Amino acid sequence: MEYRGDADISKSRVRYGGGSGGRGGRGGKVAVGGGLGGILVLLLALFFGSDIGDLLGTAQQPQPQQSQQQGGAECQTAADIEQNRDCRWQAYDVALTNYWQSAFESGFKPIEAMNIFTGQIATACGTGSSEMGPFYCPGDYEIYVDDDYMGQLLAQLGTERSDAAELYIVGHEYGHHISNLTGDMAKARAGGNQTGPKSGQVRLELQADCYAGVFFNNTLKDPSSPIASVTQDDLDRIVAAARAVGDDHIQAQSTGRVVPESWTHGSSQMRQYWVAIGFNSGDPGSCDTFSTDQLGG
Repeated sequence: MEYRGDADISKSRVRYGGGSGGRGGRGGKVAVGGGLGGILVLLLALFFGSDIGDLLGTAQQPQPQQSQQQGGAECQTAADIEQNRDCRWQAYDVALTNYWQSAFESGFKPIEAMNIFTGQIATACGTGSSEMGPFYCPGDYEIYVDDDYMGQLLAQLGTERSDAAELYIVGHEYGHHISNLTGDMAKARAGGNQTGPKSGQVRLELQADCYAGVFFNNTLKDPSSPIASVTQDDLDRIVAAARAVGDDHIQAQSTGRVVPESWTHGSSQMRQYWVAIGFNSGDPGSCDTFSTDQLGG
């Protein structure tokens, strides 16, 4: 994946250095509506989670963050990524925010922050930890990513880490933010914590995958986007990442058994299908996973 060197990334909402092990100082339109075994078992419920609130308690108030730094003074343009790899997070945030702002007729609200943390971190949804994988908290409109641990998760799930795979992950979490803004997240939760291939939880995850695909399609057309190009190899890695986080793949690796009735995120095939739907159409309107039984499984 190539970056557009002159793209401004100085105004991102990335915060570095939060968490118990914080590294302080690391440099169509949308209408708005209302050990491996142990790690993988946890991932069944939490990896790429739409929201940790149901598990940790959504009523909690945000707690003070430890030693967090808004943005990075040394990250001014995408060219700075060559000297400081941390700057790529700011490029991701700017690219995602710029596209989704353009996709809304009105009422768009960007995420409040993308937190790059280590260990544990206080959120409006409770205490988040590395083992949860990247997640979005609707209580504070923020995304949380443990940079180091995410690489370990991808490796343990059998896929290679790359900037394209990372951006797919962050794009998926930003997709949950879009579902929150449009009211689809509330719709998915209305039925309770049901599981299974056609449950509201699975439909919400597939919608986030689709939105990630839509973003990739459109950011490549934006001459001001920090993302200049995506190669076929990048696309292959995105597809591999989608495959790696399918419920069936995770279950097979962690327990040796595939139990569709317990799925919360969808199979590898379903997740790849909806990333492709979004990427090929470039239209957020193609991501209505709640009005179809053709979920790609």
